[in-house]
Amino acid sequence: LSAQVDRLIESPATAEFTRNFCGQWLDLRDINFTEPDANLYHQFDELLSISMLRETELFFEHVLRNDLNVVNFVDADFTFLNERLARHYGIEGVEGQAFRKVALKEDSMRGGLLTQASILKVTANGTYTSPVLRGGWVLENILGTPTSPPPDYVGSVEPDIRGATTIREQLALHRSIESCAACHARIDPPGFVLECFDPIGGYRERYRTMAEDAQRPDIKQAPFTYAWVRNRVGHPVDSTSQLADGSSVAGIREFRQHLAAQPHTLTANLTPKHLTYALGRRLGFADRDAVRQIVSKTRARGYGLRSLIHSIVSNPVFVKP
Repeated sequence: LSAQVDRLIESPATAEFTRNFCGQWLDLRDINFTEPDANLYHQFDELLSISMLRETELFFEHVLRNDLNVVNFVDADFTFLNERLARHYGIEGVEGQAFRKVALKEDSMRGGLLTQASILKVTANGTYTSPVLRGGWVLENILGTPTSPPPDYVGSVEPDIRGATTIREQLALHRSIESCAACHARIDPPGFVLECFDPIGGYRERYRTMAEDAQRPDIKQAPFTYAWVRNRVGHPVDSTSQLADGSSVAGIREFRQHLAAQPHTLTANLTPKHLTYALGRRLGFADRDAVRQIVSKTRARGYGLRSLIHSIVSNPVFVKP
C-alpha cells in the first residue's frame, strides 16, 4: 500500500486528485460563480482567472509531492506564478505565461493559501469583500472550527458600496445584537485581516467606491488604471484585528505566523477532509478514533502532507471500510 501511494503521487493521476480535492476543500469549483464588477475591477480577465486556479493547484501538488509541512498552506515562502499573475500581485522578474516556482521576499504580503487570488475570489463577490464570509471560510476550511448558522430573524450585513461607512463600522453595530456577538467574535477577526485583499485578490490599502464625490485614482501610479475608469478611492483599509483568543495581529503577515504556529490544529482539520474524500462518505462518531490515530501518526512524521496520505491509507478505517 505504501509503495502504491508513492507511485500514484508521482504519477500524472495526481493532477486529477488535486483538481477534485482542492475544488471540494477550497471551494475552487465556485471560482466562476461571480463575475467581478468591471467598473471596479476592470483589470480582471479570463487569463487572470485561469492563472488563479493554476497557482493553487501547482502549490498543492508541490506540498504533496515533497511531503512539506502543512503549515505551508497558511505561511509559505514560495508560490507558483506566471507573468500575468505576478503582475497582478506586483511581483517583478517573472516573464512569460509558463508557471514556475517563485521565492517570495521575507516582507511579502503573499504566502500560503489565504493570500492566493483564487481563494480571495471565491470568498468574495464581484463588488465587495465581507469579513463575515472570509472569516467563516477560514474557520470552516483552515481551522476546522465552523460556527453555527445565524438565527433566522437576523439579517445579513451588506457593505456600503457608496463608501459612506466601512464594513468594520457596520459589523460593530451588528455585534451589538446579543445573539450575534458570540459568533462574530470568532468569525470577524480573520475576515478583518483579509480585508487588505480585494475581491480579485489584489493587495489594497484603500477600498474602491463608485461615489462620485470621492477622489479619482492616480492614473500614473496605479497599474491598469485608465482615464475611462469610473471607480474612485474610498476609505483606508484597516486589517488589524484582535483574535478570539485575545491576541492581536497587525495584518496578514502576523496572522500567517499565528496560524503557522498551530500545525496540530491544521492537521486535525485536514485529516477529516482527506478521509472523507478517501472513503467517499461523511464521517461519523465511530470515525473519531481513526481521525485521532491518523493525526498522531502524521505528527510523528513531521506533519507532512504526503505523510498524512500514507497515514490514512495505512489505517484500518481505509483498508477495511
